[in-house]
Amino acid sequence: MPPSLREWLAEDHLAWFVIDAVQGMELGAFYGAYRADGHGRAAYEPSMMVTLILYAYSTSLRSSRGIERHCRQDVAYRVITGNVVPDHATIARFVVRHERALGELFGQVLRLCAKAGLVRPGGVAVDGSKMAANASRDQNVDYGQIAREIITQAKAIDEAEDQEHGDARGDELPQEISTDAGRRAWLQRELESQRTAESDPQATDREEAVADDGHHQFDAERIVSRSQGREGWLREAKRQLEADRWADPTPVRRSRQERLLDAGQRLDGELAAESRGNTAYEQYRETGRDSTGRRLGRHRKPYQPPATPAGVVNLTDPDSHVMKGQRHYVQGYNTQAVVTEDQIVLAAEITIEAGDFSHLRPMLTAAAGELTNAGIEQTPQVALADAGYWNEQHMDDVTADHAIQVLIPPDSGKRDGERPGWTGGRYSWMRSVLATPLGQSLYRKRKCMIEPVFAHTKHNRKFDQFHRRGRAAVRTEWRLMMMTHNLTKLHRHQIATAGP
Repeated sequence: MPPSLREWLAEDHLAWFVIDAVQGMELGAFYGAYRADGHGRAAYEPSMMVTLILYAYSTSLRSSRGIERHCRQDVAYRVITGNVVPDHATIARFVVRHERALGELFGQVLRLCAKAGLVRPGGVAVDGSKMAANASRDQNVDYGQIAREIITQAKAIDEAEDQEHGDARGDELPQEISTDAGRRAWLQRELESQRTAESDPQATDREEAVADDGHHQFDAERIVSRSQGREGWLREAKRQLEADRWADPTPVRRSRQERLLDAGQRLDGELAAESRGNTAYEQYRETGRDSTGRRLGRHRKPYQPPATPAGVVNLTDPDSHVMKGQRHYVQGYNTQAVVTEDQIVLAAEITIEAGDFSHLRPMLTAAAGELTNAGIEQTPQVALADAGYWNEQHMDDVTADHAIQVLIPPDSGKRDGERPGWTGGRYSWMRSVLATPLGQSLYRKRKCMIEPVFAHTKHNRKFDQFHRRGRAAVRTEWRLMMMTHNLTKLHRHQIATAGP
């Protein structure tokens, strides 16, 4: 008998741990994507593919070609796959097909950590880090550049057609169907192929979804309460646009011509959102009243949105943006995480805004949701964040909705003294709280809790750039990195507590 590969792995090897962990997970979302009637080509076992991907990410391997290579030569990978070798295209398609389901495994890994007693969410830290996208800054183009390239391509197509057809139109009937007999034979073949396609239960028609702007509503009371003027309405329109894009993320096309059209539509959508916000503001001016009860009335010189969209969009990854990192600007995303004192990640999300100002409430809400989904009753009591997360509205909402006390210094650590104009009220109160022995001891933990997670991810695990493109794909990739961070910590914890 040939030697068994299973005997070549130590009992405490990470591969065994990942196999056991996946066996205890609920994978109905993966199995539900396949046919149950036995028709069609047999697929690889979904649980095996999930195990393969989780183990690969746990060992800092994200390339589908690299995973295929290891399935041929690495004992641990061959044990996981049962000595079969999925090709790189199959692995990549599995990730794309089950993108959302893979991201939602985060909660199941968190549940395993909770069973081992590793989740102690009494105090949590929130922070973000800029991560480069799989895109170049040189591919950022404006509306004019998009239009010029599309026109250039159209001219090139016209010239090629002129050379091919000459004076002919190019839409004349081919020689094959220029006669009655030829047309009958061609039509018979087409009808036969159509009947074959209709008999295939897997054949589906694709229809393009049409965006409907009728569902956008503006909460005048909430916007006006912040005293932001027209800018508040424009920001609200942009927020609604981004919410729509998150709800229905657009995959990045392979063809450059298709990506050019998508980029133009993206800029058109941003201009349309700006126009909606401006129109809503002007309507509010006509009907609204000031604090004394007087009508506001129209501006003498109302703002008019530009005729053509402003701004730029990246053709390689349209969702990525230019952001300032620690040392230089990067074309990328803002990765966010909520971490416990034991450096267990409770929530992992990505954003397309460079600043952290508007991410405190969403991240703590996401952490509370992940804890609930994992069946963990204990909730965070104190949240620690740096000065970039100072947002009084978010701080009030987190305290009211989740009963979490927030400690955020109003002044950046790089600043000497207080920030100009940030005196009195909540600013002075927060400074006094952080100056107390308890406040100092709590806030001192922030760097030790969350900074090592980002450092370990970037430097030890060599994850400093996303492989995939588009906000949905990037979010799944980030959540896979953070859930495997938790998985490897759980593995080390079990080895440490197993005893001799």
